[in-house]
Formats: sequence, C-alpha cells, structure tokens
Amino acid sequence: MSTTPDLTAVWSAYRDRLKAFLRARVSNPDDVDDLLQDISIKVFTGLPNLHDETKLKPWLFQTANRAIIDHYRRAGRAAPQADELWYAQDDPVLRHDLEACVAPFIKALPDDAAALLTAIDLNGVSQRDYASAQDIPYSTLKSRVTRARADLRTLFDACCKFTMDTRGNLSEMELKSNGCRKC
Repeated sequence: MSTTPDLTAVWSAYRDRLKAFLRARVSNPDDVDDLLQDISIKVFTGLPNLHDETKLKPWLFQTANRAIIDHYRRAGRAAPQADELWYAQDDPVLRHDLEACVAPFIKALPDDAAALLTAIDLNGVSQRDYASAQDIPYSTLKSRVTRARADLRTLFDACCKFTMDTRGNLSEMELKSNGCRKC
C-alpha cells in the first residue's frame, strides 16, 4: 500500500464479518465483544505496518484467529473442534480466495435461504436473534441454517474441488474445468 488505509473505513467494511467469524468460534457473546474490541486495537496499531493492500483481509482474519487462540489459552480451555462454517477455516489466504465467492453463491440460493445466510453468516446476526425477528422457532431456524449451508456447499462443490487436511480443515481449492469462473 502506498498509503495507510483509513481505519474507520477498514473497520466498517470488515467489522460484521469479523464478528461473525468470532461468533462461529466463541460461544459467549460477551467474549465475542471483548475479542472484537481487542482486534480493533490490534488493527489500529498494526495497520500502518501493512504495506500490501491485497493482504488486508487475510491479515485481519489472521489477527482475529490469533485473538481467539489467545482467548482460549488465557481461559485454559481448548478451542472448539468442529466448525459449522466449512469455508471459514484457519488458512486465511484460502479463506480470502473463497470469501469473494460466498456472497454470489449465497445469492444463487432460494431467497429465504439467501436472506438467512446473509444475515447470520455474512452480517453476524445471531441465530437466536434472527429466529426471534422472523418469529421462527429457534430449533426450526437451526435446521434451516444447516440445510442452507449444505445447499451452499453443493454449489461450491459443483465449481471447485476441495482438499482437506488430516484435521478436516480446508487446505486447497482448485476450480473444476466445467466452465465455472473464479469469483
């Protein structure tokens, strides 16, 4: 980067996505808010040292991931093993590549599933809050989220070949030759 990006612009562009990323890995909403505040401080202090604008998003999510690891170390707990968001694994470069595809693929889903995943996975609305706002029983919403995520995964699988590491995390992605374009 020739100039340092404006912190306010960066934070408003990524805050909701970072919060959704944290919510997927940390169950206590108060801890999520504390971590988000810690990350904002790290972003404020570290942003001037970032010299390549293309690395902004991976750097932000690496910072968030490190904050989560530190949180669990301080608390003396092990981080959760399973992650419902299969496309939001710990490889920030691969996540960056996939993140550009998430919104277009979500928009390709039926309207109700697209609205659901946009609110919960992209905008960071909690499932309980979404269920309440839509007057849907929470257990019904959880089933719909699982189904919508499975449908999203099917769309990705139709265009990309994924390789998982030994822990089940996404490690590589390759476009299939069936005419799918890179997002």
